[in-house]
Amino acid sequence: MERTCLAIILAAGESTRMKSAMSKVLHPVAGRAMISHVVDALASASISDVALVVGRDAEAVAAAANTGDVAVTALLQKERLGTAHAVLAAREAIAKGYDDILVVFGDTPLITAAPLEAARDGLAAGNDVVVIGFQAADPTGYGRLIVEGDALVAIREHRDASEEERRITYCNGGLMAIDGRKALDLLDRVGNTNAKGEYYLTDLVEIVRSLGGRAIAVEAPEEELTGCNTRAELAYIERLWQQRRRHELMLAGVSMVAPETVFLSWDTALAQDVLVEPNVVFGPGVRVESGAIIHAFSHLEGAHVRAGAAVGPFARLRTGADLGANSKVGNFCEVKKAEIGAGAKVSHLTYIGDAFVGAGTNIGAGTITCNYDGVDKHVTRIGANAFIGSNSALVAPVSIGDGALIASGSVITEDVPADAVAFGRARQEVKPGRAPILRERYKAEKLARKIAKAAE
Repeated sequence: MERTCLAIILAAGESTRMKSAMSKVLHPVAGRAMISHVVDALASASISDVALVVGRDAEAVAAAANTGDVAVTALLQKERLGTAHAVLAAREAIAKGYDDILVVFGDTPLITAAPLEAARDGLAAGNDVVVIGFQAADPTGYGRLIVEGDALVAIREHRDASEEERRITYCNGGLMAIDGRKALDLLDRVGNTNAKGEYYLTDLVEIVRSLGGRAIAVEAPEEELTGCNTRAELAYIERLWQQRRRHELMLAGVSMVAPETVFLSWDTALAQDVLVEPNVVFGPGVRVESGAIIHAFSHLEGAHVRAGAAVGPFARLRTGADLGANSKVGNFCEVKKAEIGAGAKVSHLTYIGDAFVGAGTNIGAGTITCNYDGVDKHVTRIGANAFIGSNSALVAPVSIGDGALIASGSVITEDVPADAVAFGRARQEVKPGRAPILRERYKAEKLARKIAKAAE
């Protein structure tokens, strides 16, 4: 029978060092609240029940944790008396009789399923407490894991450690698994006879051993246990997340010319044989199909780029942009809530919003779909194999039929039937010799304004 597990996420901290108006666990990593990343890791480890211990911004934190993948129950911690005290905010949930209790933190968004599963495996093997640790590049300040053989005998805080113990690089990551049958008894035994008068979860190791039980440690990569307390640490976590995700995508067949300059969102989906040039930013909700090219200095959000399409350089795809197979949106173009048909080209200096562009159509430079009348948005529909001349303004709502040709510089306010030619512009008028006269008039008017201002 599969073992049951309750995960307890501690997310009630005041977040004072973040210097922020909101809880630190709501700050985004890759465009998503860090608490959501923690819940994702729990779901990946097949954990379905979560007790979320909240304090500041309780409702917002609970909403961010409710990703839909696990059942989350929010519990308010009214006092801050240490980690063991925080865990006991979930007393009623613990009492339901889970096989495993897993304690994690809401500010460790780089954690993955692997160390969580390893901790649970440790409980399944008969251990009472399993601590997740890491080998620190610089252990200064961390609690050391004192191990004898394969048993964890103590967690020694840096300030209390001997010189020999301070040379230990195996450090406490804070995450812990506890035998669910014994969890409440063990937690109730934690005392607060320390300088701060707080109840520390780390005391469980020695409590278990004093009762004849057994504690062990399992190791996780240091970066996975990186916590966040300041804006500088948030930026560091973002960098680590981006590095990890870029690496995963490149191993999956995505090419990145300069990966360190590409920034991904938590849900960015890039298929095999996609090429991403330098300095590209992917916001949430982007899917790019095989063979597409995202040229340099482009920004995409909420967009679908289909197979073989090309974006940029210097292009912006906003929410609702849907580029058909082998289409092109070129330099200094913006597309919003618009479908670009297969093989269509929107090559330069153009805005296409609230629109449909048919397959094989060519949109000339400087074209604008005038979609907003100051109150409502309206749709422009352009048929297949049409040609829109440069510097044209298409005033929505308007339809242009298949194969139609719009002359350069046109302002189109009425529907254009298929295969028609439309000239939406005034007739050019030339007045020889008038330029010098106008220039003299402008100079005189400018001088008059200066004189009038001086006389005030």
